[in-house]
Amino acid sequence: MSAVLPTSTLVPAAPERSEGVWHAAWRRFRSDRVGLIALVVVALFVLLIASSASGLVARNWQAEVGVPDAPPTFMGPAPKEAAGAIESPKGPNVDLSDIDPLAPRYKEWDERARKFQTTETVKADTLPFGADRLGRDVLAKAVKGTEISVFVGLMAAAAATLLGTLLGALGGFYGGKVGDLLEWVYNVFESIPNILLIFAFAAVVGRGVQSVVVILAFTGWTGMYRQVRAEFIKHSSREYVRSAEAIGASAASRMFRHILPNVSHVVLVRMSLLTVGFIKAEVILSYLGLGVRVDQVSWGTMLAEAQSELILGHWWQLATATLFMAVFVTAFSLMADALRDALDPKLRGLE
Repeated sequence: MSAVLPTSTLVPAAPERSEGVWHAAWRRFRSDRVGLIALVVVALFVLLIASSASGLVARNWQAEVGVPDAPPTFMGPAPKEAAGAIESPKGPNVDLSDIDPLAPRYKEWDERARKFQTTETVKADTLPFGADRLGRDVLAKAVKGTEISVFVGLMAAAAATLLGTLLGALGGFYGGKVGDLLEWVYNVFESIPNILLIFAFAAVVGRGVQSVVVILAFTGWTGMYRQVRAEFIKHSSREYVRSAEAIGASAASRMFRHILPNVSHVVLVRMSLLTVGFIKAEVILSYLGLGVRVDQVSWGTMLAEAQSELILGHWWQLATATLFMAVFVTAFSLMADALRDALDPKLRGLE
């Protein structure tokens, strides 16, 4: 006699839902410890930039809070020494109350002024990253410079990536007259040396953070366009794209929902290179006087000032700007590499 199977065992199991592209990419990214550490470092820089922009830190970076060219120190002079430096010579003890009714208050005011100056001297000389030639805190300048330099690099890279990706997708997907027109525009920009093109736009647009972002974005999209166009030409004829077309997917859906996620690793790598390159370009423009305004500070202006300071042996402003720049650029590059590996369809197929 055959056993009767329970009814529950005859119910077909629900089909498993496939993991999304971005969810799978995030899962792979979390397994990369170096990428996660780099992401944390970049997030800390973003938090520092937000704090600087809101005025929580480095708000008074232009204030002369120390002795000009003061070296880095974590401890100021002893209060006794500071007080001795400002102590006034003692004169004869003469009662002037009959002549000047305010004479009894002079001693009290002198003690208050001496105490205040002593405190301020100790505070002013305690600068862990030293002071520049005007007595401004180098650390505060580096924090404010991070805000401007990273903003310029990221915003210009994002704008150039958006422009290059859009034009590259249109040229590679449609081809024909659209592709020919975009190729002509691309060749016009590529026929002019990039540095000369940047200088020409800088001379016309003028100085300022927004001007530098527009200049770099408008002159730096060509590399992104070339790579994205090549990837779209390669992917537009593949089976998964033709299958999407067969089920009625629109051209925009095929371009940005099906093809773009599969070429996003190329876009991210190129964007990281653009960010680093644009930060360097901002340094060059600010060094030549074509970047940020004179009332602003960036890594470029700090390096320009440090050139004359090195002759006198004052190295701390150069070291501080270089340290901030190296840490951010390295962390951002490692994060972009980890994202590229997480989104790379070739590595995705090896799982």
